[in-house]
Amino acid sequence: MASSLRLLFPLFLTCIVLLNHQVKCDEVDEEDNLLQGINSYRASANLTALTKNDNAECLADEIADQFKKQPCTNTTGSFTVPGTETQFANFPDLLAKCHLNVSNTRDGVIMPSCVPNLDPSLVLTNFTKSQYSSNLNQTNFTGIGIGSEDNWIVVVLTTSTPEGSYSPAQSTDSASLGSKSKISLIQYLLCLLMGFVFHL
Repeated sequence: MASSLRLLFPLFLTCIVLLNHQVKCDEVDEEDNLLQGINSYRASANLTALTKNDNAECLADEIADQFKKQPCTNTTGSFTVPGTETQFANFPDLLAKCHLNVSNTRDGVIMPSCVPNLDPSLVLTNFTKSQYSSNLNQTNFTGIGIGSEDNWIVVVLTTSTPEGSYSPAQSTDSASLGSKSKISLIQYLLCLLMGFVFHL
C-alpha cells in the first residue's frame, strides 16, 4: 500500500502542475506595464480606464508579428506621418485568425510603436507624447488590446459601438470553444498517460 502511495503522489503533483500551469513571460509584463501606464495617463485626464479586450489583443499580437522584421527608424511606428502607415495585404487573414471581421473593427484604432528593447518608460512615452496621445485622450475608446514582438509593441483601441467592439464573428464561436476544449483535453490525456506510466 505504501509503495502505491509513493507512486501516486508524483502523479498527483504532476497533474496539479499541468492543470494549473500558467506561463508568464517578459512580453506579458511589458504589455501589462503599458496598460497600467496608459490607464494612469487617462486617469490624469479624468478619463475612464480602458479594459482588456481579448480579440483586440489577438489582433495586436498578429500585427506585431507582421512588424517584427522591420527595423526601427524615424519613419516607423509612432513617428509615421499620418496617411503613410504600413498597409498589410493580408489584413483580412489577420482578422480571420482572431475571429474578427471588418465590420466590427471599423471604429477601432491600431497604433504600432517601435522601441529598442521595449524600454518601459520609452514605450509609454511613444504613446502618450506622440500623435497617438490624441487617440488615448478620446472618450469613445473603452477597450484595449496590446501585443508585442521583438522591438515592436502594438496597441489596438476599441469602442463600445458594434462597429468598434472587436466582438468575434458569429460563425467562429463554436470553433473557438473547440480549441479551448482541445487544450484541456490534451492536459487530461497527459495526466492519464503519466498515470499509466507510473502504474507500470
